[in-house]
Amino acid sequence: MNQWYTDYAEYLQRFFPGVKVQKISVNIGAGCPNRDGTIGHGGCIYCNNTSFTPSYCFDVKGVSEQLEAGKRFFARKYPAMQYLAYFQSYTNTYRMDAAELERIYREALSTKGVVGLIIGTRPDCIPPEVVEMLSRLNQERPVFVELGVETLCDETLRLINRGHDSDRSREAIRTLAAAGLHVGVHLIAGLPGEDEERVMQTVSEICSLPVESIKLHHLQVLRDTPLHHMWVEKSVNITPYDPERYLELCRRIVKTVPRHIAIERFLASAPPALVVAPKWGLKNYEFTNLLINKLKEHE
Repeated sequence: MNQWYTDYAEYLQRFFPGVKVQKISVNIGAGCPNRDGTIGHGGCIYCNNTSFTPSYCFDVKGVSEQLEAGKRFFARKYPAMQYLAYFQSYTNTYRMDAAELERIYREALSTKGVVGLIIGTRPDCIPPEVVEMLSRLNQERPVFVELGVETLCDETLRLINRGHDSDRSREAIRTLAAAGLHVGVHLIAGLPGEDEERVMQTVSEICSLPVESIKLHHLQVLRDTPLHHMWVEKSVNITPYDPERYLELCRRIVKTVPRHIAIERFLASAPPALVVAPKWGLKNYEFTNLLINKLKEHE
């Protein structure tokens, strides 16, 4: 807990007071409509999904098996904790009907120690029957829906091949919140053509919507993505953040985001071998410590 913003651990204490809770990623092979031709091919230009999927998601196949593998992985450091099943990879409300998704989510909730769900998805992949199903589950255990919003600038969304516009994001946030679900959004700073003021416009508007948490990171050029090829060809206009510039942006964001909205993170954690630019060599906690020091300097 700190005096400047609500971090994710503090946020989770609202739901699980006095309990240490750890996410365990689960991969159900959900796919993405922006890759399989439903709305587009190739996905978002920056996306390399393997960059944030833990190895235990590939070593075993079933939901329960992945959760048990994750529990073994984390138990080495934290023997006494509870878990959130984090359906992270790709779009986890896509390509399956509500009944099949409910079966999968209930399998996760039946795993010993799992106290809630986090569902990563897109704003354009939450049909009414899925929202209704998630709302019912949320009455039993907390259900957090993490939406990939990235930006509320339509020009940028087109450029990054996102496949939906900003109104779809606004609508999805309001729909999920109205159903009683706990809405978090993912945002990226430094997308092509966006400066700090454009990022701040998105953050400010997001804070006016019924969201409970924000996941933020700076744009990274990851190997073998369309963005990587555009970077090599110099056909894209981006200036990767250096740590000092990004620290100043995050300081401004912290000052803007009200305390009822948690800031889950400021950095992504792609494997270093996949990162083409920028290469900082900073871990999440190291960057957070630098940010806290910067906030202290500006008191």
